[in-house]
Amino acid sequence: MTAQATVYQLYADKLFAVCLKYSSNYQDAEDNLQDSFMTIFEKIKKYNHKGSFEGWLKRVTINTVLQKYRVKSPLQNVNDFSDEVEIEEEFNIEDTVFNVDVLLGFIQQLPDKYRLVFNLYVLDNYSHKEISEILGISVGTSKSNLSRARKILKDQVEMHQKKIEND
Repeated sequence: MTAQATVYQLYADKLFAVCLKYSSNYQDAEDNLQDSFMTIFEKIKKYNHKGSFEGWLKRVTINTVLQKYRVKSPLQNVNDFSDEVEIEEEFNIEDTVFNVDVLLGFIQQLPDKYRLVFNLYVLDNYSHKEISEILGISVGTSKSNLSRARKILKDQVEMHQKKIEND
């Protein structure tokens, strides 16, 4: 077995999960995974053994997926609210009953600009400053997009919960 095949076997599932978070559907996630491995194998000599190899793979994967979205449909600064972003009330997801696939489906349905910011901030712990640099948007736009993503997800989860209660 080649070294590339070994790396693929060891990390494909974990990196596919990353691709699913950032993709709008399963097929896009599969395409993004393949593109990510192509980039990984092209740049593997640049890995400098600082930090974990898996962390490096994840960063390359995220950057590869984000680059595809920047090329496909540039993320524009829409309604830049600078620092005056409405603060959403905390939404306690633990009070709801559904599986992770349902939540992932809700996240995948978000518009690209909201989904990318939500994933980077909430799921991968990037700061708004880092997100603004990665996506080429302002910090205020990052905050605004996160707020809107949270509102959409909150509404979807509440509708889903009501549907379950009525069934």
